[in-house]
Amino acid sequence: MISLHLAVLAVIQGITEFLPVSSSGHLVLVPLLTGWQDQGLIVDVAVHVGSLGAVVIYFWRDIWGMVTGLGWMLRGRRSPSAALVFYVIVATLPLVGAGVALEYYGLEAPRTLELLGWTTLGGGILLYISDKTGMTVRRMDHMSLGVALMIGLFQIASILPGMSRSGVTMTAARFCGFERPDAARFSMLLSIPAILGAGLLKGRTLLDGSAPPELTYDVLVAAGLAFVTALIAIAIMMSWLRRATFTPFVIYRLILGGALLALAYQA
Repeated sequence: MISLHLAVLAVIQGITEFLPVSSSGHLVLVPLLTGWQDQGLIVDVAVHVGSLGAVVIYFWRDIWGMVTGLGWMLRGRRSPSAALVFYVIVATLPLVGAGVALEYYGLEAPRTLELLGWTTLGGGILLYISDKTGMTVRRMDHMSLGVALMIGLFQIASILPGMSRSGVTMTAARFCGFERPDAARFSMLLSIPAILGAGLLKGRTLLDGSAPPELTYDVLVAAGLAFVTALIAIAIMMSWLRRATFTPFVIYRLILGGALLALAYQA
């Protein structure tokens, strides 16, 4: 894999992972539109893990609070941070269950331009509706078991390439009336178990020595580049959502989805 290929993948992943525009959809597009060899799931997961590091750095206060809150919970004491751990777990379980079921039956969503086009378009429309109709009255302290479960059920849709895990979780949170920065914040905290689980699953190939040395090097380089670009993208998006709406992301998805469908049906 050439260095340019790696750099493109890492930058795309870093920019799009936490924006509601689907990082996996963009990663699938690289080989489809450039003619480059498909990078494979291992490299896909590597750049996701790199972006995970950016979440840990940016939200270290939330994560530290969750860790200490978990400690208090084990001692029988309640705290908002401990409750947040519980809500993240609840919202993660539906995706885990769906992933295990798909793995068991050997099913995988097709990576086609047509599917990417429809999911990108449809996800953008849902995001727009939720952002325009959802109230902005809830913050993270207002999270509940029912809301966490609803967001988790929405997250199952992210199995489809192009739907965007961050997009569907932010959409669900906006439907539930959460303020935009808090919707994004909970979505990114949810990314930790989702990305970590995928990374551990695919990382076994690297750890057991079955992956060639050059692939291991590629994976490390891609993860590092994704980390840097993701950290910048998170900071910019959080700043934007404190004073504006999701509309620019919706417009981007509509344009991209329309272009993908045009390419798919023209072929």
